[in-house]
Amino acid sequence: MTQPANPAVSPRVVVIGGGPAGLMAAETLAAAGVQVDVYDAMASVGRKFLLAGKGGMNITHSEPYADFVGRYRNRQVHVNGWLEAFDADAVRAWIHDLGIETFVGTSGRVFPLEMKAAPLLRAWLHRLKESGVRFHMRHRWLGWQDGQLRFATPDGERLVEADATILALGGASWARLGSDGAWVPLLRERGVEVAPLVPANCGFDTGWSAHFSSRYAGAPLLTVAAGVRGADGAIAWRKGQFVVTEGGVEGSLVYALSAPLRDEIARDGKATLWLDLAPDHSAQRVFDEVTRGRGSRSMSSHLQSRLGIKGVKAGLLHECLSKADYADPARLAAAIKALPVTLLRPRPIDEAISSAGGVQFDAMDGASTMLRALPGVFVAGEMVDWEAPTGGYLLTACFASGRAAGRDVLAWLDAAQR
Repeated sequence: MTQPANPAVSPRVVVIGGGPAGLMAAETLAAAGVQVDVYDAMASVGRKFLLAGKGGMNITHSEPYADFVGRYRNRQVHVNGWLEAFDADAVRAWIHDLGIETFVGTSGRVFPLEMKAAPLLRAWLHRLKESGVRFHMRHRWLGWQDGQLRFATPDGERLVEADATILALGGASWARLGSDGAWVPLLRERGVEVAPLVPANCGFDTGWSAHFSSRYAGAPLLTVAAGVRGADGAIAWRKGQFVVTEGGVEGSLVYALSAPLRDEIARDGKATLWLDLAPDHSAQRVFDEVTRGRGSRSMSSHLQSRLGIKGVKAGLLHECLSKADYADPARLAAAIKALPVTLLRPRPIDEAISSAGGVQFDAMDGASTMLRALPGVFVAGEMVDWEAPTGGYLLTACFASGRAAGRDVLAWLDAAQR
């Protein structure tokens, strides 16, 4: 697809996509003296990066490496190849080198001291431009024509030659910020294996009753645990927070479980989210309190008095249990510790924080990020078939994959010139 550079001329590499992966690839190449041109469909780079940092830029995570890499589930072996060369500590060192200080929050997440993405992006772009990286905005990639890269621009179509190309086009979440998945058919028609793009770190629809939805839409659950039943039948619980929406659930705790829940729906047509509404109390304590004599008090008043279960938690019990189960103290106590909530479908991918699916690792040339079907074309970031929960894992792997793609391009160019 791409011819290697003439040894007498400095090679020119095109990076398509101005997100974290593309910018890191550009930095890696420019540091080696390569001429880098970054093309992006938007008016400026880093749109999704900036929006993700609006509520506090979570750049990476401080947990031990073995736990960190385990967050990538069935892709951890592949992602580990990127992270070994650029892990969370390396990300922090890189940020510090940009003049941005960081700190570790109580959750172990790492943030810039100012909690903002904009200063980091400004410092980064300044360094990239100082190193000679050229930026071409409002250039939407349309594929190839006669061996050249084809772009739609405000001035009409344009063909661009490159000695190597890095595609860092993102997944399909937040299309208005540039990640629209339009690249999928362009690669498939060239013989590249691409798994369907699906929502990740997403909310779910439940089909609440009109009564429950009208009373509790927007209500947060601040002290709760949730889990998904594994293949061994056990529920792996984790504490956190989420919000009841008009038609379902969303929030950090739901996002953390979204991958297995989404896979369960794909397999079975629905999924069960298990809730522990009293995570600070043992099952025996809950049983004892529920079965304790309550005199003339209603069960709702009793649960509020003895276990603090009220509001949306009380509403969930009425919504998810039959009248017979709610009236049986033993079954009610069991439900408080493991309430089944049926999920019907993930929310649309454009609402998701990120996406899963994309270019399959088997489509790449061994440990390299180069596409087997397209020599000289490399891929990085969220357009590759991996996923991770929020908490800094997404961004770290995007940085690391961009760096890996840049290094793979340098190795490929070097081998071609020998």
